[in-house]
Amino acid sequence: MTTQSRFFDDISKLMTNAMGVAQGVRSEAETAMKGWIDRWLAERDLVTREEFEAVREMAIKARTENAELKARMDALEKSASADQGA
Repeated sequence: MTTQSRFFDDISKLMTNAMGVAQGVRSEAETAMKGWIDRWLAERDLVTREEFEAVREMAIKARTENAELKARMDALEKSASADQGA
């Protein structure tokens, strides 16, 4: 009975060690993959979300200003043509 118990203890220790090694390999693989992805993305010259949002806000502001300026120009042209017609 002790021989059988010793056998199961050894198997249990072996499985525990194997799980520890597997978790270590998984952790190293994740770290390597994250590093590879970070390098790949850096080489692609992609913008960050913050940069994108900043440029988007600038574009919205520019469009709004352009629309306001166009309305002012239209009003001035209308006024100038009315003055010439009178």
